[in-house]
Amino acid sequence: QGQLSESGGGLVQAGGSLRLSCAASGRTFTRTRYAMGWFRQAPGKKREIVAAISWSGGTTYYADSVKGRFTISRDSAKNTVYLQMNSVKSEDSAVYSCAADLTGSDFNIGQREYEYWGQGTQVTVSS
Repeated sequence: QGQLSESGGGLVQAGGSLRLSCAASGRTFTRTRYAMGWFRQAPGKKREIVAAISWSGGTTYYADSVKGRFTISRDSAKNTVYLQMNSVKSEDSAVYSCAADLTGSDFNIGQREYEYWGQGTQVTVSS
């Protein structure tokens, strides 16, 4: 009924920039308003939320660790969400996954509320 697919990961030098994209496809995403989140998981660490955005795009959330450096945005006409990563640091290295929240909330920061998940894309920051 619905799929999420990330792209844009790769190797980037510390201080550089990278933009991740998450495309939503399937009937679920053409019939329902949904918030979106970006999560990341580094080796040996728990998965954590990075940023989230409401359906309208008017409300956003950022983890303290990325505030001022990352920007989440969405193009609802394209069913695509973006994560612009600037001034990246080595601690930003992780597998980044997008997820869709169909609960009707502006967004949630808890993982349990996200019903659909992408397969993840690796981001590696070299120092």
